[in-house]
Amino acid sequence: MPTEPDRAGSELELLEQYLDAQREALLAKTEGLDREQLTRTQPPSRLTLGGLLHHLALAEEDWMEIHFAGRPDSQPFVDADWAADPDWQFRAPPELQPEELRERYREACRRSRAVVREATGLDQLSAKPVRGELFTLRWVLLHLIEETARHAGHADFLREAIDGSVG
Repeated sequence: MPTEPDRAGSELELLEQYLDAQREALLAKTEGLDREQLTRTQPPSRLTLGGLLHHLALAEEDWMEIHFAGRPDSQPFVDADWAADPDWQFRAPPELQPEELRERYREACRRSRAVVREATGLDQLSAKPVRGELFTLRWVLLHLIEETARHAGHADFLREAIDGSVG
């Protein structure tokens, strides 16, 4: 069960707590599943729980580390061929075991939290623009809440289809 955000928290604390609650929800949907279950699709969708973990780890890295903090592009972004496969980030590398996928996501979230701690405040602008515009820490936290919550909702349906688990 995700931790309830502190009703008396500051804006920054609440943004972080709501994002962490969605991160926890997504991870909970993948607990106890094996590789086959994490890579199972539920037609007509091609989404998988493993693919969602992979995608959201990449989203954390791309938005917080590369664009907001200004760190250099890293793998797999450097070699990604978006033209050949625009959805590559939704396919988890087959060699990663379930716990490795979960840990990769947890580690990306830890690094994102470190970027937030290093920031000067919610109004700090990103180091790199996206589509020609810089964005604030506030904006990227809200964006990650939206992105993670959206995919946690997808994970609800995928997990229920796999083994009937709900909640």
